[in-house]
Amino acid sequence: MIDNESGEDYLEAVLRLSAKQKDVHGVEVARELGVSKPAVTKAMRLLTQKGYVQVVDNHIRLTESGRQYAESVFEKHRLLTAFLVRLGVDAENAEADACRMEHLISGATYEAVKNFMK
Repeated sequence: MIDNESGEDYLEAVLRLSAKQKDVHGVEVARELGVSKPAVTKAMRLLTQKGYVQVVDNHIRLTESGRQYAESVFEKHRLLTAFLVRLGVDAENAEADACRMEHLISGATYEAVKNFMK
């Protein structure tokens, strides 16, 4: 488990980028998240130590556990965005708020939202 929001954001960014292209590089992650390249390098070092990513020849790849973790965060993000839009929040605000909520929501509340959205 990652103990901060930004680590989850990095995993989610790598997941989204890897869906579009085979090789993901730090500069693309930096652009996606609006952070510096050194910040990405530091984050990738920490995520590598936790076993979530591998960096080989400057290519960032999710490990199986990293992919599972990133997919679970991204699923929360999508569901919370849809939930907020359904409540009447405009898409832009729903997206931004879901990005923050996905890191803080309890398992019980997330399950309740999931059930509500079915």
